[in-house]
Amino acid sequence: ALLDNAPTYLVFLKMAQGSSEMSDFISTSTNTLLAISLGAVFMGAMTYIGNAPNFMVKSIAESYKIKMPSFFGYIMWSFCILVPIFFIVVLLFI
Repeated sequence: ALLDNAPTYLVFLKMAQGSSEMSDFISTSTNTLLAISLGAVFMGAMTYIGNAPNFMVKSIAESYKIKMPSFFGYIMWSFCILVPIFFIVVLLFI
């Protein structure tokens, strides 16, 4: 959740495209790659760090004097909302 989702996904994609061993891995481990992709996309929004638009929304809201949660407060809120959604997506797709 601390990693930005797009670069994480891109690293695994480029690794998979550039290596013959990774090509074998892709053909035999599609569920693993699906899990990595889903984790990178859904869990990247768990923190202010993991999703750049979260920083933007936070700074815009604070410029209008709207109280925003702290770093750990945001993690608590996102954990309560995103983890159940992530488990539902895992049950549906994996």
